[in-house]
Amino acid sequence: MTTNETNATIETASESGTEVFIPLNKLKKSPRNARKTPHSEAIIEAYAASIAAKGILQNLVVEPELDREGGETGFYFVSIGEGRRLAQLLRVKRKQIKKTEPIRCVIDTINDAHEISLDENITREAMHPADQFEAFRDLHEKKGWGAEEIAARFGITAHVVRQLLRLGAVSPKLMQVYRGEGLTLDQLMAFAITEDHTRQERVFENLTYNRDPYIIRRELTRTHIAANDRRAIFIGAQAYMGAGGAILRDLFTEDRGGFYEDAALLDRLVIEKLQGIAEAVRQSEGWKWADVHIDYPHANGLRRTYPQPVDLSEEDKAAYATASDAFNRLAEEWDSAEELPDDVNQRFGELEAEIERIDARRHAYDPDVVSRGGVFVVLSHDGTARIERGFIRAEDEQAEPEAETQADGEGYTVNDDGEIIEAGNGSDADGGSDEEADEEGKSLSDLLVRDLTAHRTLGLRLALGEQPDIALFAVTHTLAAQTFYQGAEALCLEIRPTSAYLAGHADGIEDTAAGKALADRHTAWAADMPRDLADLWGFIASLDHACVMALFAHCASLTVNAVKQPWERKPRAHETVDRLATAISLDMTAHWAPTVRTYLGRVTKAHILDAVREAVSEEAVERLSALKKQAMAEAAEQLLAGTGWLPAVLRTQEPAVFAERPDEGGSAVRWADVAVLEPEAAPPGTANSTLAQSSALAEEGEPFNVAAE
Repeated sequence: MTTNETNATIETASESGTEVFIPLNKLKKSPRNARKTPHSEAIIEAYAASIAAKGILQNLVVEPELDREGGETGFYFVSIGEGRRLAQLLRVKRKQIKKTEPIRCVIDTINDAHEISLDENITREAMHPADQFEAFRDLHEKKGWGAEEIAARFGITAHVVRQLLRLGAVSPKLMQVYRGEGLTLDQLMAFAITEDHTRQERVFENLTYNRDPYIIRRELTRTHIAANDRRAIFIGAQAYMGAGGAILRDLFTEDRGGFYEDAALLDRLVIEKLQGIAEAVRQSEGWKWADVHIDYPHANGLRRTYPQPVDLSEEDKAAYATASDAFNRLAEEWDSAEELPDDVNQRFGELEAEIERIDARRHAYDPDVVSRGGVFVVLSHDGTARIERGFIRAEDEQAEPEAETQADGEGYTVNDDGEIIEAGNGSDADGGSDEEADEEGKSLSDLLVRDLTAHRTLGLRLALGEQPDIALFAVTHTLAAQTFYQGAEALCLEIRPTSAYLAGHADGIEDTAAGKALADRHTAWAADMPRDLADLWGFIASLDHACVMALFAHCASLTVNAVKQPWERKPRAHETVDRLATAISLDMTAHWAPTVRTYLGRVTKAHILDAVREAVSEEAVERLSALKKQAMAEAAEQLLAGTGWLPAVLRTQEPAVFAERPDEGGSAVRWADVAVLEPEAAPPGTANSTLAQSSALAEEGEPFNVAAE
């Protein structure tokens, strides 16, 4: 249509109901439009894309603009179709059309512009979402349009189109339930995580009263592996898919990389990769065998050895000195600098790596151990290979020298307590009378030896009780022998430490920062232990007091057990746990934080809100109250981060009473949470009486010792 024809059409367009083409630059927003809130940028984009692909499908309704005298000005107010007018102006801005683009309009001078504008926005019914999902699915399947093409034609993002297509792929049975309001949109989106209709319907049929979306997603992915699982991290998406694996992705939530559908394939790839690493370690280091496991085989029953201190070669000593000197000079030179240049930072890293490399050579395995021992290669919590060395199988143990027999050839058997329970050749367990041992050349009788050693035991008990320093030394030796040596029987103190296996109570606990720190401390001590148990006494004797105390504390710490079992009834033991925590000022915020995995996802919504109320504020609780369980837990994790909040079972009580006594150096030592009885509350001669006497001495200013409960 030419400009002259357009003008002619406009000049004759005063009659209501006439359909005319009006230049875009002659159209204005009507001041009587009922919609006062501007159209969103997203809807204008959608209109523009739709018009570009299909043209304007619905005429604009306009009325002439009149001047003060009632004459037409040549401009028109848009009563219906303001969004389409704005979309065309956007296309002008993008130089897709000219500002004089003719727009098909209908003149309406009869109806009230405000009323028809209101009617246009109210008297209509939006398409049901289910119909929309299936319609987009039809465009994809019947016309072959991809997400990008559909997005371009409807002015939405390709990601939104993929979401709509995924929803359209939900089982028709579930879609019908959604139409009947038997499912919410959030629940339908949860089902859309997979396109397996059979599995969707089976999960739907098995749902109970709890139909939270996260429950539906959990059931649909129960046999899958999350992309943040250590196995998936270790293999990687590219290698997994290259082996024929498929990854399921949730388009409606942050899935952190999706879910690996073939768990068996992933496990096989993990084992194969670990086997490659294990074989490389075995060949390069000379171990007899190397075994692989996804999880660490704690119950392997093998004796473990540790590397022993070795002297550095002269070459390594010189290299270590050179690297250390260079590091110290560089540190002094840049000590006052707030930020290091990249080249200096890189040099620091190189020197640190060199120092660590040489330090690693200060400990090495005995070649004999390497030739008989092996390694476990397992998958660590962070998706890396973890190599544990120095295990000796029973068949590779060196033969122990046979026990010497008695001079007279009579053998005997002892029980677990070291008592003789069977004598050979019909002799009694006492080995005969004292007189029988008087014959020349005969050793003392067993009966006499037992008698004499019983007296010696009594003497040792009396003397050791009067020498606390030696008692500490002996207890440390007993604990260390059983902690670091298998089958250790070189003991004279009948103290048997036990250590509960915590990984059986809390999955992944050994892979936490605290678990790693404890394992590193144990390994460091184990590396310093002498190879032969017979040398342990001399080794401990060579340590200074601080090191003996540190070794004693480490061995004692491994026996702590504060685990609460539902069937146990040990209230006093747990009271002692609380007192121990107070005495050592245990701060669990350094080792644990409330996350969805560790706490918030495993308690009720009421518990979550109580935690937020206590740690944050009542206002924060009000913001979370309307959320679903999973969303509430995730939001609470963010709110609680850095607050130091702990559940009651992890909290350490502040000391109720402090008693002070001077140590050997004269400084005050505080004993926390000491319950002291009044002097008259305990009968004389009892332990509580001793505490009471100590209390009285404390009031008089005398130093005293308090026995730990």
